[in-house]
Amino acid sequence: QVHVVESGGGSVQSGGSLRLSCAASGGTYRRLYMGWFRQAPGKEREGVAAIDSDGSTAYLDSVKGRFTVSQDNAKNLLYLQMDNLKPEDTAMYYCAADPVRHYFADLLRESRYNYWGQGTQVTVSS
Repeated sequence: QVHVVESGGGSVQSGGSLRLSCAASGGTYRRLYMGWFRQAPGKEREGVAAIDSDGSTAYLDSVKGRFTVSQDNAKNLLYLQMDNLKPEDTAMYYCAADPVRHYFADLLRESRYNYWGQGTQVTVSS
């Protein structure tokens, strides 16, 4: 069983920055494919950013140019640097992991990940 834990959330003012971290451990998998998702109150969960094994990245259109995803493959650690935060970025942010590599087009698809963390809250005030 894979255990996923997020950290780094908090409250900031508009224009501020936060860095989220995610650690995945357990199971017998040497390598996990990981991504970031978020869910705002009253809205569906959406894919925010993910990184493929060759370093290719995928981003939600509204965060492009402001968020940067990175990964330490050897340690199954995933990061999300969030700059120029906006009130509409307010949400619970979740990290997801899966041992199977899928198509690049599926990186931000919720259904391709089998293991999820409990989430970390990000609140951006105007």
